Amino acid sequence: MLDKNDQTTTVADLKKLVDEFVRERDWSQFHSPKNLAMSLAIEAAELMEHFQWIEVADSREVANHPEKLAAAAEEIADVLSYTLAIANSMGVDLSSTIHAKMVKNARKYPAEEYQGRHGGE
Repeated sequence: MLDKNDQTTTVADLKKLVDEFVRERDWSQFHSPKNLAMSLAIEAAELMEHFQWIEVADSREVANHPEKLAAAAEEIADVLSYTLAIANSMGVDLSSTIHAKMVKNARKYPAEEYQGRHGGE
């Protein structure tokens, strides 16, 4: 498993990995969209805890501290795992959905208008 990385692993591979983990434990019975959405929010909050009360510049430095990075990365993995689980549960094709959403976002936030600034006025 150590040779797995973003360049060699597809979204389908990750969805299958999560699906197999869930099936082996007979957890599908608990994985309703409601429960998975709640779990996703909880994991996102756990990720936020790693950045709570620190300045923006310090949050960027987390990547340079192996212990802090590893802890945050575990929470990111939990967030993604629940995202994959809810996609599996609902039959969502993530690739097509993300591509369509980015097209929608590009229309809503044209680069020439929003270059270097956030969406607020």
